[in-house]
Amino acid sequence: MWQEESWGSDQAQMNQVKEALEIFRLMLQKGVPVDSVSLSSMLGVCAKVGFDERDIDLCNQSHGKQVHTLSIKLGFEGDIHLSNSMLDMYAKIGDMDSAEKVFVDMNRHSVVSWNVMIAGYGNKCNSEKALEYLQRMQCCGYEPDDVTYINMLASCVKSGDVKTGRDIFDSMPCPSLSSWNSILSAYSQNDDHEEALKLFRKMQFKYQHPDRTTLAVVLSSSAELGLLEAGKQVHAVSQKFGFEKDVYVSSGLINVYSKCGKMESSKNVFSKLPEVDVVCWNSMIAGFSINSLDNEAFSFFKQMRQCGFYPSEFSFATILSSCAKFSSLSHGRQIHSQIVKDGYEDDLFVGSSLIEMYCKCGDVGQARYFFNMMPDKNTITWNEMIHGYAQNGYGDEAVSLYKDMITSGEKPDDITFVAVLTGCSHSALIDQGVEIFNSMQQRFGVVPKTDHYTCIIDCLGRAGRFQEVEVILDTMPCKDDPVVWEVVLSSCRIHTNLSLAKRAAEELFWLDPLNSASYVLLANMYSSLGRWEDARAVRDLMSDNRIRKDPGYSRSEYKIDIQNIMESNL
Repeated sequence: MWQEESWGSDQAQMNQVKEALEIFRLMLQKGVPVDSVSLSSMLGVCAKVGFDERDIDLCNQSHGKQVHTLSIKLGFEGDIHLSNSMLDMYAKIGDMDSAEKVFVDMNRHSVVSWNVMIAGYGNKCNSEKALEYLQRMQCCGYEPDDVTYINMLASCVKSGDVKTGRDIFDSMPCPSLSSWNSILSAYSQNDDHEEALKLFRKMQFKYQHPDRTTLAVVLSSSAELGLLEAGKQVHAVSQKFGFEKDVYVSSGLINVYSKCGKMESSKNVFSKLPEVDVVCWNSMIAGFSINSLDNEAFSFFKQMRQCGFYPSEFSFATILSSCAKFSSLSHGRQIHSQIVKDGYEDDLFVGSSLIEMYCKCGDVGQARYFFNMMPDKNTITWNEMIHGYAQNGYGDEAVSLYKDMITSGEKPDDITFVAVLTGCSHSALIDQGVEIFNSMQQRFGVVPKTDHYTCIIDCLGRAGRFQEVEVILDTMPCKDDPVVWEVVLSSCRIHTNLSLAKRAAEELFWLDPLNSASYVLLANMYSSLGRWEDARAVRDLMSDNRIRKDPGYSRSEYKIDIQNIMESNL
């Protein structure tokens, strides 16, 4: 619905643009005098055409260049207001080469001229060039204004150059609220959430009042770090400044409390909202899902629809995740039917979640059928299907699909390699696994991480190829990860490789001294070889270090009563 309304709005704007261009042509044909103001207005119209991707080929910058040529022909090239409009037009359609030429040819500049150039390079994610213009601006005696700094900060945010952005921010004599929000967003978007929270505290000490954007960004960082106290403090701030009933801020609060396991607090925030939107509903459903409260997740999904809200892509993806977690294939199929009915089957996000659901429920054939039917695929889609094959023991199919992915032109990422190497390990495809592992960095420029080393060591260890395992252990950068050594020790137990098992156990005693598993595995190895004294020595070491063996337990199938919840609406 939103997409249709947005498209309709864009279409209306495009119709207005075309009408404006047609009126301007009539002016010229009828000999109506054209001044710099009308030319400037037309350049603004051309900039709007350039922003619309559906019309970019039709525009091809030609309208703006024609107006530019006409302004020169009529002798207006010295008009600074018109020249700034030309700069703005070229910057907005992304033609910075033409903008540069206009800027160089200008007899004089204004702060607006410099600001437009900085913003233009910012939109092209070229913070270095934007910074060059800022420095030139200051060298030429122009004093940056608030717009200059906001444009420069936006440039750094888009380019991911947070350090330069922070330097710019710190140089501002009196940062505006927009500037605070820009630098906070930069830290949050680049996953430096601790710095975002530190900056928010500094903002409070400066007595700068936050707005809904500020609070939403800080809440997002608090949620990512799982900082309940920080979330509570922001909650108090939101109440102080009258934002506690703002749906944008409330969604952030729900997210924080959910990720900190405080679903009662999330429900309390939700219940106090006079009006809610689909984002708030989604936040609640996701919160229940994160905390394995899948019964409540389905209940809220039902309530959302009963209240007249149409599920979004995120709604469907979240509820499919709940189906996948407790392997409820029947309910997953019902959700799939609803997805088809609501027209989301071709959505990449929803499609990837459907593949994950079918694979985790063991119906790999249905997952592959749906995968084949998808009109578009991205890396996530391929990864889900490869991982589904791997987890269900179809290693050959995982490798085959991995090769199809490369043939299709989709570049594998680090998650792809974890998935396909897992498939190789579980299906004893040793040589294929080694070949794929070696190709990661050589062919695709993906640097192996701990998970990749763990997979290939597991793959080689299961086959008893310990010489190759030791070569990897000696050269890998992640020697301090206990999971790697646990995999080594487990493989050594299967093949009774005592010397390497002792090395792995010693590493684990040092890295994870309170974990009983390494002691038990080594002691059991000694016992199986009849080396009772050595086994007793290991158990004595456990006793001396006061390490107790973790109790075993069985996990019964997790079932929830959601039939009545789903039947009435699916």
